[in-house]
Amino acid sequence: MSVETLTRDVVVIGAGATGLNAATRLKEAGHSVIVLEARDRVGGRLWTNEIDGVPLEIGGQWVSPDQDVLKSVIAELGLKTYARYREGDSVYVAEDGTRSLFKGDIFPVGAETEAEIVRLIGILDGLAAEVGYLAPWEHPRAHEFDAISFTEWLEQQSDNTIAKDNVTLFVGPAMLTKPAHSFSLLQALLMAASAGGYSALVDENFMLDERVVGGLQSVPLGLAARLGDDVRLNQPVRHVKDHGDSVEVLTDDITVTAKRVIVALPPNLVSRIGFAPPLPRLHQQMLQHQSLGLVIKVHAVYETPFWREAGLSGTAFSPYQLCHEAYDNTWNVDAETQDTKGTLVGFVSDEHADRLFRMPAEERKRLILESMASYYGPETLNPVVYYESDWGAEEWTRGAYAASFDIGGLSRYGQDLRSSVGNIHFASSDLAGHGYQHVDGALRIGADTAEAISTSL
Repeated sequence: MSVETLTRDVVVIGAGATGLNAATRLKEAGHSVIVLEARDRVGGRLWTNEIDGVPLEIGGQWVSPDQDVLKSVIAELGLKTYARYREGDSVYVAEDGTRSLFKGDIFPVGAETEAEIVRLIGILDGLAAEVGYLAPWEHPRAHEFDAISFTEWLEQQSDNTIAKDNVTLFVGPAMLTKPAHSFSLLQALLMAASAGGYSALVDENFMLDERVVGGLQSVPLGLAARLGDDVRLNQPVRHVKDHGDSVEVLTDDITVTAKRVIVALPPNLVSRIGFAPPLPRLHQQMLQHQSLGLVIKVHAVYETPFWREAGLSGTAFSPYQLCHEAYDNTWNVDAETQDTKGTLVGFVSDEHADRLFRMPAEERKRLILESMASYYGPETLNPVVYYESDWGAEEWTRGAYAASFDIGGLSRYGQDLRSSVGNIHFASSDLAGHGYQHVDGALRIGADTAEAISTSL
């Protein structure tokens, strides 16, 4: 079989939001580009797909008010957004199974525990502001903060178990999708700082404000449309050879000679590429200390959004439930018209997801729906469509939502996180400072990397 030989200024590996935005900005600056994507689609961890006749956002989906770059690209592509449904009461389930209705950000946990939650959030807000999102490893106490797990730090701060359980929820199960004993305080502070503070993580009305009509995958699809034939699918990159004055990128079907390469992949996939010369030893060590979490995103579709009739917003939380959070995820057809069906989306992460993936699919489904029923009642047990987004099983993702360091890794290797190696640049939401783990961060680091390369060329 013949191999196609091409020449470009820049090769981008990966057609997610980062890679496509980088390629788009480089092309606008007058540089020739090609995007090589292993999957049979663009979007990476953004994917809107029709399941049993119902469109579902299998990957990322929300837009928050501070995500300026994402909102700018949405407007640039002519896309529209709509507000997440939030009318009515939210639901909280306590450790003993007691179900309570509430409004606002703080759960109905009693005055003393509420005060302790607010106090802990205040401490975390202050530390996150000190540490920042650009270079937390440069903070004077970075090694100290990185040597202690988030769980252990909370133990030192408070003896109120319920307060600690609820504060843990927002950065462990909800964001990093790892047990809080497995990541450091410094990693938690980076997560908070990149989102605008720990208070922002707690405020779901801020973090989960809007959705894109047609799904958030419309963003990478729109960018890819601008690039046309310069996006090639089903092309996993096997080798990158940096010759100093040029670089070669090889798939099974294509060899591209270029001046620069952008590896727009999560860190856990970089090692699937053979580099010549090999990546520097510290860079390779850094990659070994980063890993993605594990989460099951559950979509349950019903004939009607029955919870609304009961006065519920669909928003639900519990650090004690298998499904730790859930929301009304009913599809909007055209920004004004809602689907007549109702959709709930729930999340099961970290060690809970481990346990469920050891079970048969039907047993897993039963347990998840029973957990969701603790929020919404027995009608939850019988959806007309049920689907589990399992990013851990995706060949070209292998986890969610983003890579984070093990304890001690961020302060040890953070300074190399966004460093280029010769003609090879690395970029993804996993590496972003501002917008770490979010689509906004993916677009930002893509644009920043494109600008740096354009300047050097």
